[in-house]
Amino acid sequence: MTEVRFYHLQRRSLEQVLPKLLEKTLERGWRAVVLAGSAERVDALNQHLWTYDPASFLPHGAKRDGFADAQPVWLTAEDENPNGATVLFQIDGAASGNLATYDLVCDLFDGNDEEAVMAARDRWKACKAAGHGLTYWQENERGAWEKKA
Repeated sequence: MTEVRFYHLQRRSLEQVLPKLLEKTLERGWRAVVLAGSAERVDALNQHLWTYDPASFLPHGAKRDGFADAQPVWLTAEDENPNGATVLFQIDGAASGNLATYDLVCDLFDGNDEEAVMAARDRWKACKAAGHGLTYWQENERGAWEKKA
């Protein structure tokens, strides 16, 4: 059974939240795949992760960079796991058909977009029906994550 965490973004953008969650993932010695909604989004994130914090280094790569098996964080718009990741980040409503192959799945969605919220509810229902362990996280007034369910 895979643990699936739904992150309801309300106060901060994906570009602010994702790097911090990836840093925590790497601190634990885990590898990650970030499944995005499009190749264009992968390109934008690839650039962003190099520049989001001048004092930080977040090793990652995408198809254009190559060496997938050597990348601790792999950015993709395809349902793949070429770096042997145990953690999957789903963004932009992208959903993997292989959740059971990961130990942890983090589904990040924009809580200010009603369509994204409805799609996240559908993914929640599908994950529940598949027997995955589910938790729901929401940002509080200070921007910290609170486990709600």
